[in-house]
Amino acid sequence: RVAVVGAGVSGLAATKCCLDEGLEPTCFEQSQDIGGLWRYTEHIEAGRPSLYPSVISNTSKEMSAFSDFPFPEHFPVFLPNALLLDYLRRYAEHFGLREHLRFGTTVVSVRERPDFATTGQWDVVTEAGGKQTSHVFDAVLVCSGNFSEPCLPLQNFPGIERFRGQYFHSRQYKHPDVFQDKRVLVVGMGNSGVDIAVEASRVAAKVTISTTRGAWLISRVFQHGYPWDMILNTRLMSLIKTNLPAPLSWWLINYKVNQWFSHENYGLQPEKSWLVREPVLNDDLPSYILTGRITIKPGVKEFKDNSVLFHNYPEEEPIDIVVFCTGYNVSFPFLEESIVRVENKHASLYNYVFPTHLQKPTLAVIGLIKPLGAIMPVAEMQARWVSRVFKGLCQLPPQSVMEKEVNEKKKTQVQWFGLTFDEVLKTEWLVYLDMLASFIGAKPSALGLLCTDPWLALTIFFGPCSPYQYRLRGPGRWQGARQAILTQWDRVLKPTRTRVPAGSSSSLPSLLAVLGFLLLLAAVIFGF
Repeated sequence: RVAVVGAGVSGLAATKCCLDEGLEPTCFEQSQDIGGLWRYTEHIEAGRPSLYPSVISNTSKEMSAFSDFPFPEHFPVFLPNALLLDYLRRYAEHFGLREHLRFGTTVVSVRERPDFATTGQWDVVTEAGGKQTSHVFDAVLVCSGNFSEPCLPLQNFPGIERFRGQYFHSRQYKHPDVFQDKRVLVVGMGNSGVDIAVEASRVAAKVTISTTRGAWLISRVFQHGYPWDMILNTRLMSLIKTNLPAPLSWWLINYKVNQWFSHENYGLQPEKSWLVREPVLNDDLPSYILTGRITIKPGVKEFKDNSVLFHNYPEEEPIDIVVFCTGYNVSFPFLEESIVRVENKHASLYNYVFPTHLQKPTLAVIGLIKPLGAIMPVAEMQARWVSRVFKGLCQLPPQSVMEKEVNEKKKTQVQWFGLTFDEVLKTEWLVYLDMLASFIGAKPSALGLLCTDPWLALTIFFGPCSPYQYRLRGPGRWQGARQAILTQWDRVLKPTRTRVPAGSSSSLPSLLAVLGFLLLLAAVIFGF
Protein backbone atom coordinates (compact mmCIF):
# COMPACT_ATOMS: atom_id res chain seq x y z
CA ARG A 1 0.00 0.00 0.00
CA VAL A 2 1.40 3.35 -1.10
CA ALA A 3 0.34 6.80 0.13
CA VAL A 4 0.62 9.52 -2.55
CA VAL A 5 0.57 13.10 -1.25
CA GLY A 6 -0.93 15.51 -3.80
CA ALA A 7 -2.94 15.07 -7.01
CA GLY A 8 -1.11 17.44 -9.32
CA VAL A 9 1.06 16.40 -12.26
CA SER A 10 3.47 14.40 -10.07
CA GLY A 11 0.76 12.81 -7.93
CA LEU A 12 -1.25 11.60 -10.92
CA ALA A 13 1.85 10.16 -12.60
CA ALA A 14 2.88 8.48 -9.34
CA THR A 15 -0.56 6.94 -8.84
CA LYS A 16 -0.61 5.59 -12.39
CA CYS A 17 2.94 4.17 -12.15
CA CYS A 18 2.08 2.41 -8.89
CA LEU A 19 -0.92 0.79 -10.57
CA ASP A 20 1.28 -0.28 -13.50
CA GLU A 21 3.51 -2.18 -11.06
CA GLY A 22 0.61 -3.82 -9.23
CA LEU A 23 0.93 -1.65 -6.12
CA GLU A 24 -2.07 -0.19 -4.26
CA PRO A 25 -1.90 3.62 -4.26
CA THR A 26 -4.13 5.99 -2.32
CA CYS A 27 -3.68 9.60 -3.41
CA PHE A 28 -4.59 12.27 -0.84
CA GLU A 29 -5.49 15.72 -2.19
CA GLN A 30 -6.40 18.53 0.20
CA SER A 31 -8.47 20.43 -2.39
CA GLN A 32 -11.57 19.18 -4.16
CA ASP A 33 -10.04 18.49 -7.56
CA ILE A 34 -6.93 17.36 -9.43
CA GLY A 35 -4.46 19.60 -11.24
CA GLY A 36 -2.27 21.13 -8.54
CA LEU A 37 -0.42 24.10 -10.00
CA TRP A 38 -2.44 23.96 -13.22
CA ARG A 39 -5.89 24.34 -11.66
CA TYR A 40 -6.71 28.03 -11.59
CA THR A 41 -8.80 29.44 -8.77
CA GLU A 42 -9.70 33.10 -8.35
CA HIS A 43 -9.00 32.94 -4.63
CA ILE A 44 -5.72 31.83 -3.08
CA GLU A 45 -5.95 28.60 -1.09
CA ALA A 46 -3.58 28.00 1.82
CA GLY A 47 -1.02 25.29 1.11
CA ARG A 48 -1.86 25.20 -2.60
CA PRO A 49 0.01 26.68 -5.58
CA SER A 50 -1.56 29.78 -7.08
CA LEU A 51 -1.35 30.88 -10.69
CA TYR A 52 -2.71 33.77 -12.74
CA PRO A 53 -5.29 33.07 -15.47
CA SER A 54 -3.00 33.99 -18.38
CA VAL A 55 -0.36 31.33 -17.60
CA ILE A 56 0.70 29.31 -20.65
CA SER A 57 3.04 26.32 -20.58
CA ASN A 58 6.69 27.04 -21.35
CA THR A 59 7.24 23.62 -22.91
CA SER A 60 5.48 22.29 -26.00
CA LYS A 61 2.78 19.65 -25.87
CA GLU A 62 4.86 16.94 -27.58
CA MET A 63 7.71 17.37 -25.11
CA SER A 64 5.39 17.72 -22.10
CA ALA A 65 3.18 14.68 -22.64
CA PHE A 66 3.15 11.64 -20.41
CA SER A 67 5.05 8.96 -22.32
CA ASP A 68 2.06 6.75 -23.16
CA PHE A 69 -0.60 9.45 -23.53
CA PRO A 70 -0.04 12.07 -26.29
CA PHE A 71 -1.94 15.34 -26.22
CA PRO A 72 -4.91 15.59 -28.62
CA GLU A 73 -3.65 16.74 -32.02
CA HIS A 74 -6.00 19.76 -32.11
CA PHE A 75 -4.59 21.20 -28.87
CA PRO A 76 -2.31 24.23 -29.42
CA VAL A 77 1.45 23.65 -29.32
CA PHE A 78 1.86 25.62 -26.06
CA LEU A 79 -1.02 25.18 -23.68
CA PRO A 80 -3.11 27.65 -21.68
CA ASN A 81 -3.53 26.39 -18.12
CA ALA A 82 -7.18 25.41 -18.72
CA LEU A 83 -6.24 23.06 -21.57
CA LEU A 84 -3.39 21.52 -19.60
CA LEU A 85 -5.84 20.83 -16.79
CA ASP A 86 -8.20 19.29 -19.36
CA TYR A 87 -5.36 16.99 -20.45
CA LEU A 88 -4.76 15.90 -16.84
CA ARG A 89 -8.47 15.13 -16.46
CA ARG A 90 -8.37 12.99 -19.62
CA TYR A 91 -5.27 11.20 -18.29
CA ALA A 92 -6.94 10.44 -14.97
CA GLU A 93 -10.06 9.21 -16.72
CA HIS A 94 -8.22 7.10 -19.32
CA PHE A 95 -6.15 5.22 -16.74
CA GLY A 96 -8.88 4.95 -14.09
CA LEU A 97 -7.08 7.03 -11.46
CA ARG A 98 -10.05 8.76 -9.84
CA GLU A 99 -11.11 5.77 -7.77
CA HIS A 100 -7.73 5.97 -6.03
CA LEU A 101 -8.02 9.71 -5.19
CA ARG A 102 -9.25 11.05 -1.83
CA PHE A 103 -10.28 14.71 -2.20
CA GLY A 104 -10.67 17.17 0.64
CA THR A 105 -8.10 15.20 2.63
CA THR A 106 -5.01 16.81 4.12
CA VAL A 107 -1.98 14.77 5.11
CA VAL A 108 -1.20 15.95 8.63
CA SER A 109 1.84 13.80 9.42
CA VAL A 110 4.00 11.02 8.04
CA ARG A 111 6.11 9.20 10.64
CA GLU A 112 8.24 6.06 10.70
CA ARG A 113 6.55 3.19 12.51
CA PRO A 114 8.36 1.75 15.56
CA ASP A 115 9.34 -1.32 13.54
CA PHE A 116 10.47 0.75 10.51
CA ALA A 117 13.94 -0.81 10.48
CA THR A 118 12.42 -4.19 9.57
CA THR A 119 9.14 -3.30 7.80
CA GLY A 120 9.85 0.11 6.26
CA GLN A 121 6.25 1.09 7.05
CA TRP A 122 4.83 4.53 7.81
CA ASP A 123 2.15 5.92 10.11
CA VAL A 124 0.17 8.43 8.05
CA VAL A 125 -2.39 10.74 9.69
CA THR A 126 -4.92 12.48 7.44
CA GLU A 127 -7.68 14.97 8.14
CA ALA A 128 -10.99 15.33 6.29
CA GLY A 129 -14.05 17.23 7.45
CA GLY A 130 -12.38 18.06 10.76
CA LYS A 131 -11.81 14.39 11.58
CA GLN A 132 -8.37 12.79 11.74
CA THR A 133 -7.69 9.23 10.60
CA SER A 134 -4.60 7.07 11.09
CA HIS A 135 -3.32 4.72 8.37
CA VAL A 136 -0.42 2.34 7.92
CA PHE A 137 1.31 2.39 4.53
CA ASP A 138 4.18 0.34 3.17
CA ALA A 139 5.57 3.32 1.24
CA VAL A 140 5.02 7.05 0.71
CA LEU A 141 5.34 9.21 -2.41
CA VAL A 142 5.62 12.94 -1.68
CA CYS A 143 4.16 14.83 -4.65
CA SER A 144 3.24 18.12 -3.01
CA GLY A 145 5.43 20.32 -5.22
CA ASN A 146 7.44 23.39 -4.27
CA PHE A 147 5.20 26.32 -5.26
CA SER A 148 3.15 26.72 -2.10
CA GLU A 149 5.39 28.55 0.38
CA PRO A 150 6.55 31.90 -1.05
CA CYS A 151 10.05 33.14 -0.31
CA LEU A 152 9.86 36.84 0.59
CA PRO A 153 13.28 37.88 1.99
CA LEU A 154 12.34 41.44 2.99
CA GLN A 155 15.46 41.61 5.19
CA ASN A 156 17.50 41.81 1.98
CA PHE A 157 15.73 45.02 0.91
CA PRO A 158 16.76 47.96 3.13
CA GLY A 159 14.08 50.58 3.66
CA ILE A 160 11.12 48.39 2.68
CA GLU A 161 9.55 49.06 6.11
CA ARG A 162 9.16 52.76 5.30
CA PHE A 163 7.94 52.30 1.74
CA ARG A 164 4.44 53.81 1.57
CA GLY A 165 3.30 52.02 -1.55
CA GLN A 166 1.92 48.51 -1.97
CA TYR A 167 4.06 45.39 -2.21
CA PHE A 168 3.31 41.66 -2.49
CA HIS A 169 4.77 38.32 -3.60
CA SER A 170 4.00 37.11 -7.13
CA ARG A 171 1.90 34.30 -5.63
CA GLN A 172 -0.73 36.95 -4.80
CA TYR A 173 -0.99 38.15 -8.40
CA LYS A 174 -4.11 37.35 -10.43
CA HIS A 175 -5.06 40.23 -12.78
CA PRO A 176 -3.25 43.32 -14.15
CA ASP A 177 -6.06 45.73 -13.09
CA VAL A 178 -4.18 46.39 -9.84
CA PHE A 179 -1.47 48.12 -11.88
CA GLN A 180 -3.75 50.54 -13.72
CA ASP A 181 -1.89 53.86 -14.20
CA LYS A 182 0.67 52.88 -11.51
CA ARG A 183 4.47 52.93 -11.55
CA VAL A 184 5.39 49.27 -11.06
CA LEU A 185 8.63 47.62 -9.95
CA VAL A 186 9.06 43.88 -10.51
CA VAL A 187 11.91 42.42 -8.42
CA GLY A 188 13.32 39.25 -9.95
CA MET A 189 13.57 37.98 -13.48
CA GLY A 190 12.24 34.46 -13.57
CA ASN A 191 9.39 33.38 -15.82
CA SER A 192 6.70 34.73 -13.49
CA GLY A 193 8.47 38.06 -13.08
CA VAL A 194 8.71 38.66 -16.82
CA ASP A 195 5.12 37.49 -17.43
CA ILE A 196 3.78 39.85 -14.77
CA ALA A 197 5.90 42.76 -16.05
CA VAL A 198 4.62 42.25 -19.60
CA GLU A 199 0.99 42.10 -18.44
CA ALA A 200 1.41 45.11 -16.15
CA SER A 201 2.97 47.22 -18.92
CA ARG A 202 -0.28 47.13 -20.90
CA VAL A 203 -2.12 49.13 -18.23
CA ALA A 204 0.56 50.67 -15.99
CA ALA A 205 2.09 54.12 -16.29
CA LYS A 206 5.58 52.61 -16.15
CA VAL A 207 7.13 49.18 -15.49
CA THR A 208 10.67 48.46 -14.31
CA ILE A 209 12.28 45.04 -13.83
CA SER A 210 15.07 44.88 -11.26
CA THR A 211 17.53 42.04 -11.80
CA THR A 212 20.89 41.46 -10.15
CA ARG A 213 21.94 38.53 -12.33
CA GLY A 214 20.29 39.18 -15.68
CA ALA A 215 19.02 36.22 -17.70
CA TRP A 216 19.10 34.54 -21.06
CA LEU A 217 15.78 35.03 -22.81
CA ILE A 218 14.42 32.69 -25.45
CA SER A 219 11.13 32.60 -27.30
CA ARG A 220 8.70 29.73 -27.51
CA VAL A 221 8.85 30.33 -31.27
CA PHE A 222 12.33 29.13 -32.20
CA GLN A 223 14.20 28.45 -35.43
CA HIS A 224 11.93 28.37 -38.49
CA GLY A 225 8.95 28.88 -36.17
CA TYR A 226 9.24 25.52 -34.42
CA PRO A 227 8.93 25.08 -30.63
CA TRP A 228 12.16 25.85 -28.79
CA ASP A 229 12.33 22.57 -26.89
CA MET A 230 11.77 20.41 -29.98
CA ILE A 231 14.83 22.03 -31.54
CA LEU A 232 17.13 22.25 -28.51
CA ASN A 233 16.25 19.05 -26.59
CA THR A 234 17.55 16.46 -29.02
CA ARG A 235 20.07 13.69 -28.47
CA LEU A 236 22.48 15.32 -30.91
CA MET A 237 22.28 18.68 -29.08
CA SER A 238 22.67 16.98 -25.70
CA LEU A 239 25.74 15.13 -26.98
CA ILE A 240 27.27 18.41 -28.11
CA LYS A 241 26.43 20.26 -24.87
CA THR A 242 27.82 17.58 -22.57
CA ASN A 243 30.98 16.73 -24.54
CA LEU A 244 32.32 20.03 -25.80
CA PRO A 245 35.08 21.75 -23.82
CA ALA A 246 33.49 24.22 -21.38
CA PRO A 247 34.73 27.44 -23.07
CA LEU A 248 33.41 26.32 -26.45
CA SER A 249 30.11 25.23 -24.90
CA TRP A 250 29.70 28.65 -23.23
CA TRP A 251 30.51 30.40 -26.52
CA LEU A 252 27.88 28.38 -28.37
CA ILE A 253 25.24 29.16 -25.74
CA ASN A 254 26.06 32.87 -25.94
CA TYR A 255 25.93 32.76 -29.71
CA LYS A 256 22.65 30.84 -29.83
CA VAL A 257 20.69 33.01 -27.40
CA ASN A 258 22.01 36.25 -28.91
CA GLN A 259 20.85 35.32 -32.41
CA TRP A 260 17.37 36.62 -31.54
CA PHE A 261 18.66 39.93 -30.13
CA SER A 262 21.69 41.26 -28.27
CA HIS A 263 21.11 40.68 -24.57
CA GLU A 264 23.78 43.23 -23.72
CA ASN A 265 22.04 45.99 -25.69
CA TYR A 266 18.77 45.26 -23.87
CA GLY A 267 20.28 45.20 -20.37
CA LEU A 268 19.66 41.46 -19.95
CA GLN A 269 23.14 39.94 -20.33
CA PRO A 270 23.81 37.70 -17.30
CA GLU A 271 26.46 38.99 -14.90
CA LYS A 272 28.53 35.84 -15.36
CA SER A 273 27.68 34.73 -18.88
CA TRP A 274 29.84 31.59 -18.63
CA LEU A 275 27.50 30.16 -15.99
CA VAL A 276 24.53 28.32 -17.44
CA ARG A 277 21.35 29.89 -16.13
CA GLU A 278 17.80 28.64 -16.48
CA PRO A 279 16.54 30.60 -19.51
CA VAL A 280 13.47 32.79 -19.24
CA LEU A 281 10.73 31.98 -21.76
CA ASN A 282 8.88 35.01 -23.08
CA ASP A 283 7.85 36.11 -26.54
CA ASP A 284 7.13 39.79 -25.80
CA LEU A 285 9.84 41.25 -23.55
CA PRO A 286 12.34 42.41 -26.25
CA SER A 287 9.71 44.38 -28.15
CA TYR A 288 8.34 45.84 -24.91
CA ILE A 289 11.84 47.04 -23.97
CA LEU A 290 12.29 48.41 -27.50
CA THR A 291 9.03 50.36 -27.31
CA GLY A 292 9.75 51.72 -23.82
CA ARG A 293 6.99 49.84 -22.01
CA ILE A 294 9.51 48.03 -19.78
CA THR A 295 12.90 49.18 -18.47
CA ILE A 296 15.58 46.86 -17.04
CA LYS A 297 17.50 48.08 -13.98
CA PRO A 298 20.14 46.56 -11.62
CA GLY A 299 19.41 45.07 -8.20
CA VAL A 300 17.63 47.10 -5.52
CA LYS A 301 19.93 49.03 -3.18
CA GLU A 302 17.35 50.74 -0.98
CA PHE A 303 13.67 51.67 -0.77
CA LYS A 304 12.55 55.21 0.09
CA ASP A 305 9.06 56.46 1.00
CA ASN A 306 7.84 56.55 -2.61
CA SER A 307 10.86 55.52 -4.63
CA VAL A 308 13.72 53.05 -5.00
CA LEU A 309 17.49 53.29 -5.47
CA PHE A 310 19.34 50.74 -7.61
CA HIS A 311 22.94 49.58 -7.29
CA ASN A 312 25.36 51.53 -9.49
CA TYR A 313 22.56 53.81 -10.61
CA PRO A 314 22.48 57.41 -9.34
CA GLU A 315 18.84 58.38 -9.85
CA GLU A 316 15.87 57.47 -7.66
CA GLU A 317 12.99 55.74 -9.41
CA PRO A 318 9.47 56.77 -8.26
CA ILE A 319 7.26 53.69 -7.72
CA ASP A 320 3.78 52.87 -6.43
CA ILE A 321 3.72 49.05 -6.39
CA VAL A 322 6.40 46.39 -5.91
CA VAL A 323 5.96 42.77 -6.96
CA PHE A 324 8.53 40.43 -5.41
CA CYS A 325 9.16 37.51 -7.78
CA THR A 326 11.64 35.89 -5.42
CA GLY A 327 10.68 32.25 -5.72
CA TYR A 328 9.54 29.66 -3.21
CA ASN A 329 10.86 27.74 -0.22
CA VAL A 330 11.03 23.96 -0.21
CA SER A 331 8.93 22.69 2.69
CA PHE A 332 7.23 19.48 3.83
CA PRO A 333 5.08 20.46 6.84
CA PHE A 334 3.79 16.89 7.31
CA LEU A 335 7.30 15.39 7.54
CA GLU A 336 9.77 15.51 10.39
CA GLU A 337 12.84 17.56 9.45
CA SER A 338 15.03 14.49 9.86
CA ILE A 339 13.20 12.63 7.06
CA VAL A 340 13.96 15.05 4.22
CA ARG A 341 16.80 17.40 5.09
CA VAL A 342 16.35 20.87 3.62
CA GLU A 343 19.36 23.19 3.58
CA ASN A 344 19.67 26.54 1.81
CA LYS A 345 16.33 26.02 0.09
CA HIS A 346 17.10 22.60 -1.36
CA ALA A 347 16.54 19.03 -0.21
CA SER A 348 19.43 16.55 -0.11
CA LEU A 349 18.06 13.66 -2.15
CA TYR A 350 19.71 10.88 -4.12
CA ASN A 351 19.04 11.64 -7.79
CA TYR A 352 16.62 14.33 -6.51
CA VAL A 353 14.26 11.58 -5.31
CA PHE A 354 15.36 9.45 -2.32
CA PRO A 355 16.52 10.57 1.16
CA THR A 356 19.94 9.01 1.59
CA HIS A 357 19.78 8.11 5.30
CA LEU A 358 16.59 6.02 5.63
CA GLN A 359 17.04 2.43 6.74
CA LYS A 360 14.50 1.32 4.15
CA PRO A 361 13.97 3.11 0.79
CA THR A 362 10.20 3.41 1.21
CA LEU A 363 9.77 7.19 0.92
CA ALA A 364 10.49 9.24 -2.19
CA VAL A 365 9.92 12.79 -3.42
CA ILE A 366 8.58 13.27 -6.95
CA GLY A 367 8.83 16.44 -9.05
CA LEU A 368 11.19 18.42 -6.80
CA ILE A 369 13.48 19.36 -9.66
CA LYS A 370 13.74 22.10 -12.25
CA PRO A 371 15.04 20.49 -15.43
CA LEU A 372 15.80 22.59 -18.50
CA GLY A 373 12.79 21.03 -20.17
CA ALA A 374 9.30 19.72 -19.42
CA ILE A 375 8.59 18.54 -15.87
CA MET A 376 5.80 16.05 -16.66
CA PRO A 377 7.90 13.33 -18.35
CA VAL A 378 10.56 13.80 -15.65
CA ALA A 379 8.07 13.31 -12.81
CA GLU A 380 6.66 10.28 -14.63
CA MET A 381 10.11 8.73 -15.11
CA GLN A 382 10.94 9.31 -11.44
CA ALA A 383 7.69 7.57 -10.48
CA ARG A 384 8.39 4.63 -12.81
CA TRP A 385 11.78 4.13 -11.14
CA VAL A 386 10.49 4.62 -7.60
CA SER A 387 7.58 2.20 -8.00
CA ARG A 388 10.05 -0.50 -9.05
CA VAL A 389 12.30 0.29 -6.09
CA PHE A 390 9.27 -0.05 -3.79
CA LYS A 391 8.45 -3.35 -5.44
CA GLY A 392 12.01 -4.63 -4.93
CA LEU A 393 12.83 -4.86 -8.65
CA CYS A 394 15.43 -2.05 -8.55
CA GLN A 395 18.03 -1.61 -5.84
CA LEU A 396 19.60 1.59 -4.48
CA PRO A 397 23.34 1.85 -3.75
CA PRO A 398 24.62 1.81 -0.14
CA GLN A 399 24.01 4.95 1.91
CA SER A 400 27.65 6.09 1.72
CA VAL A 401 27.62 5.91 -2.08
CA MET A 402 24.36 7.88 -2.31
CA GLU A 403 25.61 10.61 0.02
CA LYS A 404 28.83 10.93 -1.95
CA GLU A 405 26.89 11.33 -5.21
CA VAL A 406 24.59 13.96 -3.67
CA ASN A 407 27.59 16.02 -2.53
CA GLU A 408 29.34 15.68 -5.89
CA LYS A 409 26.20 16.81 -7.71
CA LYS A 410 26.03 19.92 -5.54
CA LYS A 411 29.54 20.89 -6.64
CA THR A 412 28.77 20.20 -10.29
CA GLN A 413 25.56 22.20 -10.19
CA VAL A 414 27.39 25.21 -8.76
CA GLN A 415 29.91 25.01 -11.60
CA TRP A 416 27.23 24.69 -14.28
CA PHE A 417 24.44 26.87 -13.04
CA GLY A 418 25.94 29.22 -10.46
CA LEU A 419 24.62 29.75 -6.96
CA THR A 420 20.95 30.75 -7.20
CA PHE A 421 17.76 30.27 -5.19
CA ASP A 422 17.23 26.80 -6.57
CA GLU A 423 20.62 25.89 -8.02
CA VAL A 424 20.65 22.25 -6.98
CA LEU A 425 17.23 21.58 -8.48
CA LYS A 426 18.35 22.29 -12.03
CA THR A 427 19.81 19.62 -14.24
CA GLU A 428 20.35 18.62 -17.86
CA TRP A 429 16.93 17.32 -18.91
CA LEU A 430 17.77 14.57 -21.39
CA VAL A 431 20.79 13.24 -19.46
CA TYR A 432 18.66 12.93 -16.33
CA LEU A 433 15.82 11.17 -18.15
CA ASP A 434 18.25 8.73 -19.75
CA MET A 435 19.85 7.97 -16.39
CA LEU A 436 16.53 7.11 -14.74
CA ALA A 437 15.41 5.14 -17.80
CA SER A 438 18.60 3.08 -17.66
CA PHE A 439 17.77 2.10 -14.06
CA ILE A 440 14.57 0.39 -15.23
CA GLY A 441 15.77 -0.81 -18.65
CA ALA A 442 13.74 1.71 -20.67
CA LYS A 443 16.50 3.84 -22.18
CA PRO A 444 16.15 3.85 -25.99
CA SER A 445 19.09 2.82 -28.16
CA ALA A 446 19.35 4.69 -31.46
CA LEU A 447 22.39 2.61 -32.43
CA GLY A 448 20.58 -0.65 -31.67
CA LEU A 449 17.65 0.41 -33.83
CA LEU A 450 19.82 1.46 -36.77
CA CYS A 451 19.77 -2.00 -38.36
CA THR A 452 16.22 -3.02 -37.47
CA ASP A 453 14.37 0.30 -37.80
CA PRO A 454 16.71 2.95 -39.31
CA TRP A 455 14.05 5.63 -39.80
CA LEU A 456 13.02 5.41 -36.14
CA ALA A 457 16.70 5.41 -35.08
CA LEU A 458 17.37 8.63 -36.99
CA THR A 459 14.23 10.28 -35.65
CA ILE A 460 15.25 9.41 -32.09
CA PHE A 461 18.79 10.74 -32.46
CA PHE A 462 18.34 13.85 -34.60
CA GLY A 463 14.74 14.69 -33.76
CA PRO A 464 13.23 15.95 -30.52
CA CYS A 465 13.58 13.64 -27.52
CA SER A 466 9.86 13.28 -27.00
CA PRO A 467 8.79 11.19 -23.97
CA TYR A 468 7.41 8.38 -26.14
CA GLN A 469 11.01 7.22 -26.67
CA TYR A 470 10.95 5.83 -23.14
CA ARG A 471 8.10 3.43 -23.99
CA LEU A 472 9.84 1.63 -26.86
CA ARG A 473 11.35 -1.02 -24.58
CA GLY A 474 11.53 -2.21 -20.99
CA PRO A 475 8.76 -2.36 -18.39
CA GLY A 476 5.67 -0.43 -19.37
CA ARG A 477 6.45 -0.81 -23.09
CA TRP A 478 3.69 0.85 -25.14
CA GLN A 479 2.74 -0.49 -28.56
CA GLY A 480 1.85 3.00 -29.80
CA ALA A 481 5.24 4.54 -28.96
CA ARG A 482 6.80 4.16 -32.42
CA GLN A 483 3.80 5.68 -34.17
CA ALA A 484 3.64 8.53 -31.66
CA ILE A 485 7.30 9.37 -32.34
CA LEU A 486 6.97 9.28 -36.11
CA THR A 487 3.83 11.46 -36.10
CA GLN A 488 4.95 14.02 -33.49
CA TRP A 489 5.49 16.79 -36.06
CA ASP A 490 2.02 16.14 -37.51
CA ARG A 491 0.49 16.95 -34.11
CA VAL A 492 2.63 20.10 -33.90
CA LEU A 493 1.54 21.35 -37.32
CA LYS A 494 -2.13 20.34 -37.04
CA PRO A 495 -3.27 23.39 -34.99
CA THR A 496 -1.08 25.87 -36.91
CA ARG A 497 -1.35 24.88 -40.59
CA THR A 498 -4.99 25.88 -40.77
CA ARG A 499 -4.45 27.47 -44.17
CA VAL A 500 -2.31 25.52 -46.63
CA PRO A 501 -1.69 27.22 -50.01
CA ALA A 502 -1.66 25.03 -53.10
CA GLY A 503 1.75 23.59 -53.85
CA SER A 504 3.13 24.24 -50.35
CA SER A 505 6.30 22.37 -49.45
CA SER A 506 6.66 19.61 -46.90
CA SER A 507 7.67 20.49 -43.36
CA LEU A 508 11.28 21.31 -42.50
CA PRO A 509 11.72 18.57 -39.89
CA SER A 510 11.43 15.92 -42.63
CA LEU A 511 14.27 17.58 -44.54
CA LEU A 512 16.33 17.71 -41.36
CA ALA A 513 15.75 14.01 -40.81
CA VAL A 514 17.12 13.25 -44.30
CA LEU A 515 20.20 15.34 -43.53
CA GLY A 516 20.49 13.51 -40.23
CA PHE A 517 20.41 10.20 -42.05
CA LEU A 518 23.42 11.19 -44.17
CA LEU A 519 25.31 12.47 -41.12
CA LEU A 520 24.67 9.30 -39.16
CA LEU A 521 25.78 7.14 -42.07
CA ALA A 522 29.00 9.14 -42.26
CA ALA A 523 29.49 8.74 -38.53
CA VAL A 524 29.08 4.97 -38.74
CA ILE A 525 31.32 4.63 -41.81
CA PHE A 526 34.17 6.74 -40.49
CA GLY A 527 33.82 5.66 -36.87
CA PHE A 528 33.29 9.21 -35.60
